[in-house]
Amino acid sequence: MARGGGDGVRGLDARAASMIRIDAMWLAAEPVDMRAGADRLIARVVEVFGAARAHHGYLFANVRGTRMKLVLHDGFGIWCATRRLNQGRFVWPGATSGALPALTQAQFEALVLGLPWQRLQHMQVITHL
Repeated sequence: MARGGGDGVRGLDARAASMIRIDAMWLAAEPVDMRAGADRLIARVVEVFGAARAHHGYLFANVRGTRMKLVLHDGFGIWCATRRLNQGRFVWPGATSGALPALTQAQFEALVLGLPWQRLQHMQVITHL
């Protein structure tokens, strides 16, 4: 457990982050009630994918696109994290078939910041002025 003070807390955060391994990140296209806990979200993952794989993260958003939950099975238990934007909305796809292909690390980082993650490849190159 970390002692009081800034350095101990940062050290604890770094150790916790290094314990959580995420090999793939999946995005749920259909919105979810944010009152849902880890068990209900994992049940949704099993319903859509057939199983919740270890070290795979599953992202869910609310209808308004202002809140997001990440659920992760680490092989021993389930982690559940929540992110909320104070302004704006997450760029989220419309409901299609329940789930979309896996996100890259860059797409995930852009998504949690509220940036247009679908256009990352197009934003890397300037083709006209």
